[in-house]
Amino acid sequence: MEKIAPKENLRPKGLKGISDKQIEYHFDTHYKGYVTKINEVWEKLESSDRSKGNQNYSDFRELKVEESFNWMGTVLHEYYFENLSADTEDMPSSLKKAIEKDFGSYDKWLADFKAVGTSFRGWAILAFDLTLGKLMNYGADAHNMYGIWNAIPILVLDVYEHAYYTDYGPKRAPYLDAFVSNINWKVVEKRYNKALKAHAALQ
Repeated sequence: MEKIAPKENLRPKGLKGISDKQIEYHFDTHYKGYVTKINEVWEKLESSDRSKGNQNYSDFRELKVEESFNWMGTVLHEYYFENLSADTEDMPSSLKKAIEKDFGSYDKWLADFKAVGTSFRGWAILAFDLTLGKLMNYGADAHNMYGIWNAIPILVLDVYEHAYYTDYGPKRAPYLDAFVSNINWKVVEKRYNKALKAHAALQ
């Protein structure tokens, strides 16, 4: 399988309340680490003996487990960095209407989203659930835990300690506020519109 490379163009700078040093550690150590490891896993899978696959233990099983962890670690970090920007604008009206329809109001959505971000160990994700046909907030303790099948990530928040400890130590609440103040709503709207097309195609 062809190797993938880190997407340097996704590295945000000059954010409000999230320092460039915090982003540097997060991007260069954690995100790039997942990219390195998924390439390593895919390379090893090419020669792995599938005939010895076993649900209790086998090299093939372990590689497939780590594939799910490192590939989703890569993808979710790319979503996270892409939906952050120092040049923020107001939420597009179409997206605001969708959030108000599915959550009752923007404030109710935000309270729920922050509660997910406080309650989970790894991720809070606003997703368009293709089965329900609506926006939902989901959480994950790890990249490959509690993911919802048939749901498209719209807004991704990393709540692992490595995402905020440089700036805030163990205090997660101010980091959640900083994240919200740096959301690139144009990117979120673009993802939402793609999700709507996917949902229409499945009907």
